[in-house]
Amino acid sequence: MCIYMYMETVTSRIKRRQIRDGWYLSRHGLNHDIYRHPTICGIITLPRHRRVSAGVAASISKKAGWS
Repeated sequence: MCIYMYMETVTSRIKRRQIRDGWYLSRHGLNHDIYRHPTICGIITLPRHRRVSAGVAASISKKAGWS
């Protein structure tokens, strides 16, 4: 049995939480923004759409350490 937790899919809210948690904008891609963290290894690629799919939101959450 799977239990789905609510995941934020609105890009502006995801971006706000990333910045609050210490992620900073590393560079702009063509259609995506690339974020880095001073202590967490890796990058987060955030699409510049109003909403992202649940799968993309889950991936961002996992990379950011929110889940």
